[in-house]
Amino acid sequence: MTQALPLSRERPTLAEIFAAHYPAMVRLAGLLGADDPEDIAQEAFARLHLRKARLRDDAAAVPYLRSIVCNLTRNRLRHLRLVRLRRPEPPPPATSGEHAYLVSERHRDLLTAVDRLPRRQREAVVLRYWLDLSEREIADAMGVSPGSVKSHTSRAIAALGRALEEKDDD
Repeated sequence: MTQALPLSRERPTLAEIFAAHYPAMVRLAGLLGADDPEDIAQEAFARLHLRKARLRDDAAAVPYLRSIVCNLTRNRLRHLRLVRLRRPEPPPPATSGEHAYLVSERHRDLLTAVDRLPRRQREAVVLRYWLDLSEREIADAMGVSPGSVKSHTSRAIAALGRALEEKDDD
């Protein structure tokens, strides 16, 4: 899990926020399907750096980062779909050590099923069950209402159940 920020100052520095939350942002981008989760997380922190002074309070920094990671990943996946329509399929990208661990034998079927979910359902289930965010935090990160989060999550869980049952039947 993420580290707690030190209480030594009123405003945590960007370096402290980075040290405490960078691994979680890389995991989030990877779980959402980014082919370059480290780059997505770094870009999110760069954007936070540009806007940190304008945040309404210090507690808004991490939710803002999650929102940026979701948006950047969404944009990156959209871009890749367009590029792949124009070009032949490239070889799969090299994966990070952390990603390779997640794709171990016991997680492979679940992650495959999560990858097959529609984008919004995948975002909702990853934010809810991998990051353990509240419906309000997920709604903020995705830019939707809490009711939409409930709907996307419910549909995702049903789809995952069906996919895993089909896999067990094989």
